[in-house]
Amino acid sequence: MEMFLALLVSALVVALVVIGLFVFGLRRRLIQRSGGTFDCSLRWTVPDAGDGSPGSAGGIPSGKGWVYGVARYSGDRVAWFRVFSYAPRPRRVLERSGIEVLARRMPEGEEELALLSDSVVLGCLHHGRHLELAMSEDALTGFLAWLEAAPPGQRVNVA
Repeated sequence: MEMFLALLVSALVVALVVIGLFVFGLRRRLIQRSGGTFDCSLRWTVPDAGDGSPGSAGGIPSGKGWVYGVARYSGDRVAWFRVFSYAPRPRRVLERSGIEVLARRMPEGEEELALLSDSVVLGCLHHGRHLELAMSEDALTGFLAWLEAAPPGQRVNVA
């Protein structure tokens, strides 16, 4: 009887893992179904370099705070979804009119381990909040083109 119970519990655990992975993959397909998606890591809370906080030694960016995600263009917005989540809604929504590009740089220090190998980091302000996006060079070209394609009369700042 104990052997049967152990096999039953094991089978249930395996079934839950398989169902979880299926739902996880299904969510990603649904996000990407409408097109206009690209891999994009996001750091919503950017530590000030050299401010004495942990991970900001000597102005070298820390790898902390980066979250891997998928971004999707949706009109004048970019919806950003965490990759490792079951949430059907985006975690962040960035409005084109609220984005100001401050700088572009390559990952440094620990960031090289935290980000995909071909990433470029884009420092931005979104409605006054400093954030960073990391994406491939191709995705960056598309993102900057999307920003500059704002309707007439909209203020868009691209450095």
